[in-house]
Amino acid sequence: MKDNPIPVIDLFAGPGGLGEGFSAFSHHHRKIFNILLSIEKDPDAYRTLRLRSFFRKVPQNQLRDIYIEFMKSKKTEDDEIKLYSDFLEVKKEMDLEVLCRELGSKKFPREDVNSIISERLAGEKKWVLIGGPPCQAYSIVGRSRMSRLRKENLDKFEKDKRHYLYQHYLKIIADHKPPVFVMENVKGMLSSTIKGKLIINKIIRDLKNPIGNGGLRYKLYSFARKPRGLHPFNGLEFEASDFVIRTEDYGIPQSRHRVIILGVRADIKVEPETLYKKTQQKLRDVISDIPPIRSELSIAKKWKKSWGEYIKDIRFIFNNGSLSPKIRQHMTKCLEELGTDLSTGDSFLPYAIGRPKKIITEWYRKHDFGGICNHEARSHMPSDLWRYFFATCFSDFHYLRGEEKSPTLSDFPFSLLPDHKNINLKNIKDTIFHDRFRVQLWNRPATTITSHIAKDGHYFIHPDPAQCRSLTVREAARIQSFPDSYIFLGSRSSQYHQVGNAVPPLLAYQLAEVVFNLLSK
Repeated sequence: MKDNPIPVIDLFAGPGGLGEGFSAFSHHHRKIFNILLSIEKDPDAYRTLRLRSFFRKVPQNQLRDIYIEFMKSKKTEDDEIKLYSDFLEVKKEMDLEVLCRELGSKKFPREDVNSIISERLAGEKKWVLIGGPPCQAYSIVGRSRMSRLRKENLDKFEKDKRHYLYQHYLKIIADHKPPVFVMENVKGMLSSTIKGKLIINKIIRDLKNPIGNGGLRYKLYSFARKPRGLHPFNGLEFEASDFVIRTEDYGIPQSRHRVIILGVRADIKVEPETLYKKTQQKLRDVISDIPPIRSELSIAKKWKKSWGEYIKDIRFIFNNGSLSPKIRQHMTKCLEELGTDLSTGDSFLPYAIGRPKKIITEWYRKHDFGGICNHEARSHMPSDLWRYFFATCFSDFHYLRGEEKSPTLSDFPFSLLPDHKNINLKNIKDTIFHDRFRVQLWNRPATTITSHIAKDGHYFIHPDPAQCRSLTVREAARIQSFPDSYIFLGSRSSQYHQVGNAVPPLLAYQLAEVVFNLLSK
């Protein structure tokens, strides 16, 4: 193989999780892949991609001081301009590499896309196409909501153009014939239907034959398992479920299950390897060196008491008979240890004192700038603070007894149940989303970080009662395996959204290894 890095084109790039894994992969200390082009329509994710492009292009000895200064700033667009100001040639390269465009839109027609890709590839034949077309239309939660609506809304749902965004990815395959492509989407794609037919079957047919009967063919492989055999007409035999990757099986501290398809052009007569399973990473292993912070009160001016005083008001539930004496005793102890002296976070915070785990030093802090960004706590209403505090105390009580358990609504005192129309007060166990207040457990991989974390943190409660809060953007990013040097830009809500929609970079690193080994043969 030539020493030049293999070009990578990243479509629907989001904040760059797939691209980060490919870019980080090396073999014998040699960089293997080079991100030539990333296309993303979201303006904040675009800013995040540009910053990461800058990070990769500037030598570390020139980068360190100015990057630390930027990490400590408010990270506004003016701060970005200042950061890039002394690196005009790098900025020109960034402008070519990262585009804020919407694939398939009238402002970005197919011929323009093709022209840019051809220009960036400059005739290179050995390259890789990666990307994850947006997945909202395949979301199980979204379809569940739709199923409760009227028929005309279901008809509208089936016509949702987001079902067909993968076809823009398909057009790039048809027009540019990459030797290898990697396409990612949510597991819900496997059960999504259009007019009673599974859409995954159409997607697989299209990916195998991108231009119909025009001669271009691809063999599709699973990263997670070998073919089940040979089909007499269709070649390699995989079931749709074979394309699902359980990220917790590959060292990602999160139970995230995604469909990831590896396409290899049919003229390439090499069968790829599969991923090697790794020891599961626990939540504690990847957030233990993150400095503790506490939450704060939302609309602080509205309230007459302090954060700690409001949480301590939870004692009003102690005498209503719905708490076990042991849980009440543990809650009293946790109230005494409440982190009233903790900060609520900042634009930059030093790491917590202590020796971090090997995974932290080798991956998350490989480029160690002495601390972290994107670690500022959310504000919560007093009623949610009580629910968070009860939930974490409940979980902590069981954790100290060797159990890993987050409460469901049936474990909550009646007076702490939220006033919500979906809650069946007569039979709490029949309530939809009865685990709507979910504590992440120390000794297990976290649950799936989704884009819903941008709306509220109820599913992502930090396990430490003293902090009484939901996960920060940085903690969510750690769970998604983003290095600490990876800074997310935009509003905090946008940062959560970017993290929730991304592919875990550490998983992408392993996908890159499979692709490298394939192209090396």
